[in-house]
Amino acid sequence: MEVEAQVPVPAPAPAPAPASVTGPMDVKLFNRWVFDDIHINDISLSDYIGVQAAKHATFVPHTAGRYSAKRFRKAQCPIIERLTNSLMMHGRNNGKKLMAVRIVKHAMEIIHLLTDANPIQIIVDAVVNSGPREDATRIGSAGVVRRQAVDISPLRRVNQALYLLTTGARESAFRNIKTIAECLADELINAAKGSSNSGTMSATVGVRPARAAARMGNIRALEVRKLQICRMSFRGHRV
Repeated sequence: MEVEAQVPVPAPAPAPAPASVTGPMDVKLFNRWVFDDIHINDISLSDYIGVQAAKHATFVPHTAGRYSAKRFRKAQCPIIERLTNSLMMHGRNNGKKLMAVRIVKHAMEIIHLLTDANPIQIIVDAVVNSGPREDATRIGSAGVVRRQAVDISPLRRVNQALYLLTTGARESAFRNIKTIAECLADELINAAKGSSNSGTMSATVGVRPARAAARMGNIRALEVRKLQICRMSFRGHRV
């Protein structure tokens, strides 16, 4: 009985790695929106709005970072995630990150349908336009308290813009047939255009009378002080 010789079978060659793994991976938000060519029109806010493709590109706005562990670290958080976190306000909404992510995703799809633009750029423009540049603070501890007009830091401008945008969307969606995603999309589009229909822009403009009153109060106090000095010098008193 003849025994057939067994021919050794060569091992299969390893399959080549796909091009998407070997080359640079194109990270898109929700697998749709790219972070390339996003422009920040205000140079003072460029370090506080996280939209750089190299550092802040994510598939979902949920990085699980410890941005509140140290002061000013939240400036490194992607701006889309900060907008998502701002939606989780009031006790009944705390911790519902998936719900907030879903709202932001639907709002971005609505923005793209209405404007045919990158929703990330619309959000950045809305944040830039919504942040107030001036405010009035209280000077004096007890007794006479006056208002002093002051400038606002870039980080606080971004914080105030996110707060006003999400608060306006939340209030407009309350007892309304429109969903909060639709209200958020309308708020972002109007704020990006600088329209007066936006509740955020109305709140930002509403700060101006307080600043003007504080500024006029400071000028009036300075004029009164100058008049007192003139009277004292005229009477021969030492100033």
